[in-house]
Amino acid sequence: MDRLTSLNVFGQVVECGGFSAAGRKLNMSVTMVSNHIQSLEDRLGARLLNRTTRKVSLTEVGKAYYERSKQILIDLDEADRIADSLSSTPRGTLRVFTNGNFVQYLSPVFSEYLAAYPNVAMEIMTGERMPDLIEEGLDLAIHTIIAESSLIVRRLSPFRHVLCCAPKYLETHDAPRHPSELTRHNCLRYTYYAFSDGWRFEGPDGEVISVPVTGNLVTANAETLRALTLDGHGIFFAPTFAAQNELDAGRLVRLAPDYRGVEFSINAVYPHRHYLSSKVRTFIDLLADRFARHRTWMNPPAAARADASGSR
Repeated sequence: MDRLTSLNVFGQVVECGGFSAAGRKLNMSVTMVSNHIQSLEDRLGARLLNRTTRKVSLTEVGKAYYERSKQILIDLDEADRIADSLSSTPRGTLRVFTNGNFVQYLSPVFSEYLAAYPNVAMEIMTGERMPDLIEEGLDLAIHTIIAESSLIVRRLSPFRHVLCCAPKYLETHDAPRHPSELTRHNCLRYTYYAFSDGWRFEGPDGEVISVPVTGNLVTANAETLRALTLDGHGIFFAPTFAAQNELDAGRLVRLAPDYRGVEFSINAVYPHRHYLSSKVRTFIDLLADRFARHRTWMNPPAAARADASGSR
């Protein structure tokens, strides 16, 4: 029999003064009450109650056992209340990991969340790799990489890559009109790109093509890629969230605008679906709502701009 249930039955027999009264309070038959008490005594190898036709009383062992088991049940009830409070009202520390490129979009969300839930503190870590959420004690990650199939994934926004370079690069190189021309260019590559050195594009007719690229830089740091691209060192196949500000300002220009990268997604990734704490659930809901505002420019159509459609 379930040991905690038996402990509860034992406590009710003592407090109600008998098997019948305990059974009525627990909505349980007298036989079942007796079975629970017998199960405890068999497990302990000692008698807990002296039984007569008129009443029950605690043995010496039973008295000591009752005092300890009563405290255990009180502590368990308190633990249940704490868990219920934590699951219904956001509180505690929310530990979040995110790709560093997202911070500019996430900072307003962090601020809004902390203002809305003053009982929550946040611990924010950034990096390029996808961490082990359980091993590192993280509540969730906001990332494009999904390393474990067992993780729960909520898609926040699609995004694509766009070919771009600095105007300085085009002073000495012809602008590629088609992805196949990238074989003649210095391509600055991201270590964690899903298809390695085969950049994938979707053409105006929806056809997907893969182009093998080479270059003198491979790095896991997107900021390094952006900086060297701005200095004119080569072509960057940039996620929209990593280059949009520079494209808007004209510091980078889009190349082969009829072609765009295949679609990926920014995701909220967390270990468990069931009994998700309210601090995690409310934060993910806020993320999903705020990222919805970015979807249009993060998933640009082909030929959205023609900054460098002509030759040098």
